Amino acid sequence: MKNKVNVYTISDSLGETSQKLLAAVSAQYPTLDFDNSYRFPFVNQEEELLAILRDALKDEAIVISTLVNAELADKAEVFSKKTGLQYLDLMAPFFDIIQHKTGEQPIEQPGLVHKLDRTYFNKIEAIEFAVKYDDGKHPQGLVAADVVILGVSRTSKTPVSMYLANKGYKVANFPLIPEVPIPQTLAKVNPNRIIGLVSEAENLSKVRSSRLDSLGLNGETSYTNLTKIYEELDYSKKIFAQYGAHMIDMTNKSVEETAYEIEAYLKSVE
Repeated sequence: MKNKVNVYTISDSLGETSQKLLAAVSAQYPTLDFDNSYRFPFVNQEEELLAILRDALKDEAIVISTLVNAELADKAEVFSKKTGLQYLDLMAPFFDIIQHKTGEQPIEQPGLVHKLDRTYFNKIEAIEFAVKYDDGKHPQGLVAADVVILGVSRTSKTPVSMYLANKGYKVANFPLIPEVPIPQTLAKVNPNRIIGLVSEAENLSKVRSSRLDSLGLNGETSYTNLTKIYEELDYSKKIFAQYGAHMIDMTNKSVEETAYEIEAYLKSVE
């Protein structure tokens, strides 16, 4: 049984900043169960804030705050010092440093990071593109993509595509299967925009076996057979060479690490 840690997150906007921090921190504590059932966005009244803090105190919770309103942030700080509440303010210390360095004050307007500007709509468009041209669907879309990801099954093509799409890249991915012809449109794609993902065969076999187990399918198949996987990987490398793809070994890499490497490569060839 994992030790449980109650975490309250409070924001006068959506609260995504504290969510990202908590996700990054909790990944470093696999033996702990971080319970973030209590999330409080759009908090803008003192009475509401104090009620939340009192509940957090009763639950012996850690509170993570991204309040940009200085008055509310001060109220929360005073409450935590008075009661011993474990309280982390992600905004005020940074504001203080900037003010000390520049003399500038924050405008204290919540939600500006989510303003519906052109960048936001580009991201939505990229996500829709990645969904439409995922896993070889509509291969004519390859020529319109910012990046084309190739690879055999279970080399994380889809999750990497979606991660990059969330950063505004239009991504199409295509599965490499020896029995399936390569679409003619791939030859029209700039080689600098083609990425080939590979993995160590043994690791790929484990990933595929785990996938079959999750579907309730047991026993070795050609899908998990190591000899077959070596053949698939050899085939994929030939395709990469034929189309000038930049190859990345994603063995033991997270989706984020693989995406970062792809993004760094794309910037280097711009």
